[in-house]
Amino acid sequence: MSIACEDLGGINLAQGVCDTPVPFPVREQAHRGIENGTNSYTRFDGLAQLREAIARKVFQHNGIKADPETEIVVSAGSTGAFYCSCLALLDPGDEVILFEPYYGYHLNTLLAVEAVPRYVTLHPPDWSFSKGELERAATSRTKAIVVNTPGNPSGKVFSREELESIAEFAARHDLFIFTDEIYEHFLYDSRVHLSPGSLAGLAERTITISGFSKTFSITGWRIGYAVSAARWARRIGYMNDLVYVCAPSPLQYGVAIGLSQLEGSFYRELSLEYTKKRDRMCGVLSEAGLRPYIPQGAYYILADVSFLPGKNSKDRAMFLLGQTGVASVPGEAFFHNGSGKNLVRFCFAKSEEEIEEACRRLQRCCAERSVAARSAP
Repeated sequence: MSIACEDLGGINLAQGVCDTPVPFPVREQAHRGIENGTNSYTRFDGLAQLREAIARKVFQHNGIKADPETEIVVSAGSTGAFYCSCLALLDPGDEVILFEPYYGYHLNTLLAVEAVPRYVTLHPPDWSFSKGELERAATSRTKAIVVNTPGNPSGKVFSREELESIAEFAARHDLFIFTDEIYEHFLYDSRVHLSPGSLAGLAERTITISGFSKTFSITGWRIGYAVSAARWARRIGYMNDLVYVCAPSPLQYGVAIGLSQLEGSFYRELSLEYTKKRDRMCGVLSEAGLRPYIPQGAYYILADVSFLPGKNSKDRAMFLLGQTGVASVPGEAFFHNGSGKNLVRFCFAKSEEEIEEACRRLQRCCAERSVAARSAP
């Protein structure tokens, strides 16, 4: 969809590329890292300054105590951290429970390491799950469960009650919990992010994965990390060394020093800024007849586009792109069994100007369709 959008010269609300400014301390310190000679390989698990900064961050924000020497691995983005974790801890044929709608990289990473996904459906409008469905997904070969909170594409923020239920389930079946918490600072309507790894009894079995691509708008820098018990971190680090060697060293430096200079007000303002973008987009989608499922976190909106022409979500997304020049992602990309044919995903991690232009185009197109519908015999 991004390529199709580029060909049309349209507005890309498909890919979560973060077209917003990088915080000044982060980009300033990355430049300083280059100038001060931080340009060689780092240790296999990342630059010491960054591991120490991550340890402070996960303790203060996530409630997780981690030793920066033995329990943190910096990798090539959160996707790299997830891939190395799966390589390290899963064997071919191991089953892994995945909530759907899912993020495509989660599914394809599991397939790449020859794991077998087992699916549990999240049900709209609040994307809740059934404990019965979760139990039925487990077999004697189940090895892990993936929890993405806040979630892509649904925007779901797992509640304490839900996470405690998952924790009890994982302990009873002796499972790893792989988390993806990359959107942890994008929260709306007074919601609070809770890391599974902070819950009692889960530290030994949880691989907490996050990064800085979204929070700092540095998706191209590829700086992410995994936090886990030392024996798992050692294996993850070996795989990180084998696959990536290290994440870019001056960019690690920029994140490390920049992270220590940003205050809590930065994260509060981030949520406020994105709340306004979410509300603007959801309001326009509602007016346009593209019913949005209001996200609780992250910066994506799943919208019902069933009134648009087409047999499936790809047809409808392409119709919308052709009519408006606004790109979205077909909903079927987030389901394994053909579900999502009436859904598309919009990303609102864009500049104010892009958001406003996309809103004008969507309003104009759907107003024209409404007039045409009323004029039809």
